Amino acid sequence: MDMMKVFNDPIHGHIEIHPLLVRIIDTPQFQRLRYIKQLGGTYFVFPGASHNRFEHSIGVGYLAGCLVRALKEKQPELDITQRDILCVEIAGLCHDLGHGPFSHMFDGRFIPLTRPDWKWKHETASVKMFEHLITSNKLEEVMESYGLVLEEDLNFIKEQIGGPTDEAACEISWPYHGRPKEKSFLYEVVANKKNGIDVDKWDYFARDCHHLGIQNNFDYKRLLKFIRVCEVKNQRHICTRDKEVGNLYDMFHTRNCLHRRAYQHKIGNIIEIMITEALQKADKFFKIEGSGGKQYQISTAMEDMEAYTKLTDNIYLEILHSSSPELKEAQEILRKIERRELYKFLGETQPGTRSEVVQNNSLAESIAKSKPEKDPPDVELKAEDFVVDVVNMDYGMKEQNPIDNVLFYCKADPSKAVKISKEQVSKLLPKTFAEQVIRVYCKSQNPVIVSAAKQYFIQWCMEKNFTKPPVINSLVIFIVLKASCLLAFSLWQSHSPLT
Repeated sequence: MDMMKVFNDPIHGHIEIHPLLVRIIDTPQFQRLRYIKQLGGTYFVFPGASHNRFEHSIGVGYLAGCLVRALKEKQPELDITQRDILCVEIAGLCHDLGHGPFSHMFDGRFIPLTRPDWKWKHETASVKMFEHLITSNKLEEVMESYGLVLEEDLNFIKEQIGGPTDEAACEISWPYHGRPKEKSFLYEVVANKKNGIDVDKWDYFARDCHHLGIQNNFDYKRLLKFIRVCEVKNQRHICTRDKEVGNLYDMFHTRNCLHRRAYQHKIGNIIEIMITEALQKADKFFKIEGSGGKQYQISTAMEDMEAYTKLTDNIYLEILHSSSPELKEAQEILRKIERRELYKFLGETQPGTRSEVVQNNSLAESIAKSKPEKDPPDVELKAEDFVVDVVNMDYGMKEQNPIDNVLFYCKADPSKAVKISKEQVSKLLPKTFAEQVIRVYCKSQNPVIVSAAKQYFIQWCMEKNFTKPPVINSLVIFIVLKASCLLAFSLWQSHSPLT
């Protein structure tokens, strides 16, 4: 048998990786993740955010093993086997195999626009890519040599990544086939559908903060010391010590801060929108060869894993440097990004407390009809002059408080699971856990058109009874700057040795 391999990870230090995981890492399907940025277009705003899905996936595989081993050590009665640990590690390692170019830009922006009727998620592609990875590299025998039982364990790994493999099974009390109900807690390690507290978040919090240059206030190592499994309604769940409830609120607050400051940055988002537009224009003309020599487009490549393996962030440079005349329009959009000629940010607004806005083309049309009647601008604008980006920000479970779904245990009785309400923790915690922000951009670089577009946008906000975006008059800026300069000059004069 091969020995454990040591990886020097910038986040977790020197970590040991099982030889079976190393065999999976050393495949074209996994190596593809080296060429997919973890934070997509955010790298165009934060120069340090150059990390990729590759290193994140290795980190998640490592943390998955740490969590399950911690449970095994604390609670031998759970009967956690080496097979269980290895399967959970593999699921953590392979959970992001299905990401497309620029990560969430692909499944969050590009696919909904090019294939609006197709409810596709990257988790679905991760399961398909995992299957392709195992079969195309003939790893079945290797997996068996390390003690895995393929029929059960492959199911278990795929269920951890993408949920129950049989949709009809979701109707029954225990929808999983890979592990029995007694080991239900194992499904909460890699992708926790119950409350969102999982090793995937633990890694990306630490890794993203490190590369973004943002302070990470959440310490997963402390949480590892206080987790255990308790039984609730004939199912076993991972629980946390009651005194850690404040730290978990901090964890979700950290997630929200990362979305506000980085993941949903207004410039990062518009760059992703422009890249999406470029991919849309290139879609019909860009061909990717799949299995059997069949040709696929960018928007259909995920139908064939051989074709999808070739689809990475490299498509940006392939379009940018292409000599094909069909790609000229797409090329020009990417050149604008390179020259930093981005669509101009006009401002952002929020809808009323009870209303929710759905992202669609009618929003831009609605703004184009909102020409101010009082002091109207001389410019007539159309829907195609505007870009509207509806951003939903929450604690990971839409309007719901994720902590409502977390189970805790007390020191007095560690076997009994309890829930802790928000009111029991602090009166300073948020009352709502989701909000919408509507950002509007203008495609033109012309200052006159941009100024007119701002007037349209403000008028639209007033008509819709949305929050009015802050508008600072350029004259006010000039006056403030002039006053600041005069004050600085007078202070310099008063302290000058020449006076």
